Amino acid sequence: MSESVLNSGSRIELLSPRLANQIAAGEVVERPASVIKELLENSIDSGAKRIDVDVEQGGVKLLRVRDDGSGISSDDLPLALARHATSKIRDLEDLERVMSLGFRGEALASISSVARLTLTSRTRSAEQAWQVETEGRDMAPRVQPAAHPVGTSVEVRDLFFNTPARRKFLKAEKTEFDHLQEVIKRLALARFDVAFHLRHNGKTILSLHEAHDDAARARRVSAICGAGFLEQALPIEIERNGLRLWGWVGLPTFSRSQADLQYFFVNGRAVRDKLVAHAVRQAYRDVLFNGRHPTFVLFFEVDPSVVDVNVHPTKHEVRFRDGRMVHDFLYGTLHRALGDVRPDDQLSAPIVTAVVRPSGPEAGEFGPQGEMSLAANLLQSPQPQPSYTAPGSGSGAGYQYQYTPRPQSAVPVAEAQAAYREFFAPLPGAEPGAVALPDGGGDIPPLGYALAQLKGIYILSENAHGLVLVDMHAAHERIMYERLKIAMASEGLSGQPLLVPESLAVSQREADCAEEHHSVFQKLGFELQRLGPETLAIRQIPALLKQAEANRLVADVLADLMEYGTSDRIQAHINELLGTMACHGAIRANRRLALPEMNGLLRDMENTERSGQCNHGRPTWTQMGLDDLDKLFLRGR
Repeated sequence: MSESVLNSGSRIELLSPRLANQIAAGEVVERPASVIKELLENSIDSGAKRIDVDVEQGGVKLLRVRDDGSGISSDDLPLALARHATSKIRDLEDLERVMSLGFRGEALASISSVARLTLTSRTRSAEQAWQVETEGRDMAPRVQPAAHPVGTSVEVRDLFFNTPARRKFLKAEKTEFDHLQEVIKRLALARFDVAFHLRHNGKTILSLHEAHDDAARARRVSAICGAGFLEQALPIEIERNGLRLWGWVGLPTFSRSQADLQYFFVNGRAVRDKLVAHAVRQAYRDVLFNGRHPTFVLFFEVDPSVVDVNVHPTKHEVRFRDGRMVHDFLYGTLHRALGDVRPDDQLSAPIVTAVVRPSGPEAGEFGPQGEMSLAANLLQSPQPQPSYTAPGSGSGAGYQYQYTPRPQSAVPVAEAQAAYREFFAPLPGAEPGAVALPDGGGDIPPLGYALAQLKGIYILSENAHGLVLVDMHAAHERIMYERLKIAMASEGLSGQPLLVPESLAVSQREADCAEEHHSVFQKLGFELQRLGPETLAIRQIPALLKQAEANRLVADVLADLMEYGTSDRIQAHINELLGTMACHGAIRANRRLALPEMNGLLRDMENTERSGQCNHGRPTWTQMGLDDLDKLFLRGR
């Protein structure tokens, strides 16, 4: 058989340069957007401060990129189109600390093998520019003098002209241009110090000037992500143990049906990383409606020696040396920032500044269990409930309002406080009987003061901006849910021993993982014992999860631990049960509340984490300003 294979001509031979480049092009050049990404990254690496992009027919007919960077000398022009030729790295040490966007030295060679490419460049010290041309069918470059200012222009024509099979896979012109424009938007977000100008078929599409201050950066983000994003986004900036995260995260109410407004950059490089996606998903777990996706523009900065960018030909993916630390840092930062949002923050979202406080003295305390330790810290140092004065309130035993109250509001204070304690229990550690009713001094609170109840479902309140509508069941559900989580954190997770231990067959790698993370399982109320190389015994499970399938839950947790170094499945199951308890315990529709009770609920919302959404991600309140009301009634027209 071996002879027949050899006789059939299956001998090992070196590939021709043209074929090798076309194979490499299959990895790097998928569509016009792939080409523009490589060309723009080269321009940015050259120190360009202005980049002009001209596109025709979605990039299939023409792609032209001109920059004002450092340029390429005439001697280096032919090398620029050769494979594995680059000016960005010299040895392995350089590769381990890559800060440039490009470094493989394959992009121009791959592009020139499937298109007609012309590269014109001039360095600052050169008297004139030089131009090199090549076509896919023959890889021999032709160099000649040219006229060009300092910088580089790359012109790519007739993409895939010599590989018709690849051309058939291209989509419609609009689709290809949309992909190309998205690449430019990502790079424009990554580099605020570079101006980007895009024209398609002679029409200006983007004109983004350099952004050197906060206002200019905000204008660029608005131009790319839409003005609504910044209006509903929370600025974040935190630095800890050599890790820095800054940018904007959209409020849960600004979620989208698709994951199309998610930009994450590692040291200025746009990446799509599953570890990052998992951390963000965890942070939004309690506040997003089912099937919705969060929005964010986040920049993560870390020592380049601890992140490997050389794991994918298109450089879309990275690998962190300590993925667990990065995951916990991202999750803890975003979880705390979203938890700190209060109604007054949402009413002034564009100027909110997130102050993220770590849960403990060590950076490693961020993570899925950080939720419990953060809650425990709240128990140790409870914040006093602020008190407010209703407009026109007196100092007597009852509350006086500037309008005539409905009969149901005429409730003695003692009775109102008793009802409040029954339905809105104070936080653990708070003073006995302490309630947040409008009986002290202060400005109008963010959610204002209750006016009435509508159909036993909604609370109507007046604040400084106008009218506030509150879904009282959804709001109380969130309040009870957060308090149950705090109570759970203070008491810990008690375990339920199994009368008959359950046996679980696993791989040897999973069994090793279970032994390595024994303390993690123990904290969560599990007790696992290794019976053999590929067998675990489950002897104890969390008491709250006694009805759950222990085998499946442990297997899923092990899968997470091996993939991400962490798992939130157990906490997610427990939170789901707490959410169900909160839902059943919250006030129901048609429950008539007195005005002090309504105001008590509003004050609780102002002091409860994530009170803008119920446990299922639905909004709990909405604001209607006077301008909105005037539009409804055509006032001023």
